[in-house]
Amino acid sequence: MISTWSEWKRYPRPGRGENLEAPISPGIYEVRYAGTGALHSFGAVDNVAQALALLSVGGKSWFGRRDAAVQADLEYRTCATSTKADAKAAAERMIGRRETYMSGAA
Repeated sequence: MISTWSEWKRYPRPGRGENLEAPISPGIYEVRYAGTGALHSFGAVDNVAQALALLSVGGKSWFGRRDAAVQADLEYRTCATSTKADAKAAAERMIGRRETYMSGAA
């Protein structure tokens, strides 16, 4: 079973003490650039919170620290499911709809 999408939330920025708000269960996540709405990443996973926490969202400088200038302004939303199989099926349906839309828009 699939629930509804959460509201869009600002992706936490390193060093500011901000937290992710995501289910610790199977589901789908979508991350986009706030300014343009362009897709950054999308996935169907076993643990949504863990996947978002491990997502690489910033660049690194030559000195190994995150470069604040490269850090993108991102936002994310999540959708919990009962199982990873449900998450994958829902993600495949969404991808199919996007492909259909894009082929009709081209």
